[in-house]
Amino acid sequence: MKKVTLVAGMLLASLCSGVSFADDALNSAIKSDFRQAKNVSRDTYRHPAETLSFFGINPKQTVVELWPGNGWYTEILAPYLSAQGQYIAASFETSPATDTPGNKYRANAGTKFETWMTANAATFGKAKVITLDPPNKLALGDDGSADLVLTFRNLHNWANSDQLENVFTASYKVLKDGGVFGVVEHRANKGMNLSSGYMEQDEIIALAQKVGFTLEATSEVNANPKDTKDYAKGVWTLPPSFAMGDTDKEKYQAIGESDRMTLKFVKKSR
Repeated sequence: MKKVTLVAGMLLASLCSGVSFADDALNSAIKSDFRQAKNVSRDTYRHPAETLSFFGINPKQTVVELWPGNGWYTEILAPYLSAQGQYIAASFETSPATDTPGNKYRANAGTKFETWMTANAATFGKAKVITLDPPNKLALGDDGSADLVLTFRNLHNWANSDQLENVFTASYKVLKDGGVFGVVEHRANKGMNLSSGYMEQDEIIALAQKVGFTLEATSEVNANPKDTKDYAKGVWTLPPSFAMGDTDKEKYQAIGESDRMTLKFVKKSR
């Protein structure tokens, strides 16, 4: 009886928080030995099972991840979707038209990511890489072809280049009716400067609604009340970046990674 009551209580708590229990395949992908130890160590901050379950992921979906960077979530998503679904990484432009420091960084990271994807083709199955380089390359696939579009801690980059609305619109177009746009981003206090790397949740919601999305739910699964957001080098002061080097490193380690909004938007017929 106690065991049944405990399970029922856990289920009730999950439903109230808006987070579903991860399916067995997702749990297996998260616990897989394929994942790098340095990435697994960040699960305590990034909560992959709870976050992906909140977005309603299932292994038969077509999922587009925007700017996957070094592949933190790719290590989970690509194997998880390999048998029945489709993982699409909308990664950096590897041959930029201009040779700026930002373009160099993204080109190098994008090339490294594609090489890594190719080397692990046996694990990733039919996963593929496309280019997202706003405003020049914004197509994420055929209109209405994706079940889920995900972005993790990228919005400030597009906002800094005045491309955030373009990316939101591209995400809306590629999604099927009823498809989900899942957003995780560093959450600003009211009035913070964009250069801090944090963004205001209300403004993100308003922009998503402007391009046609409906806000389905919010989650505090990636919240961090210890994050005071008042650092000289912005969000990059905190782990994993530690922009201050060894200066007060233990202090920032104790705070942990940033306070983050987790938003679930849905594309609905107008």
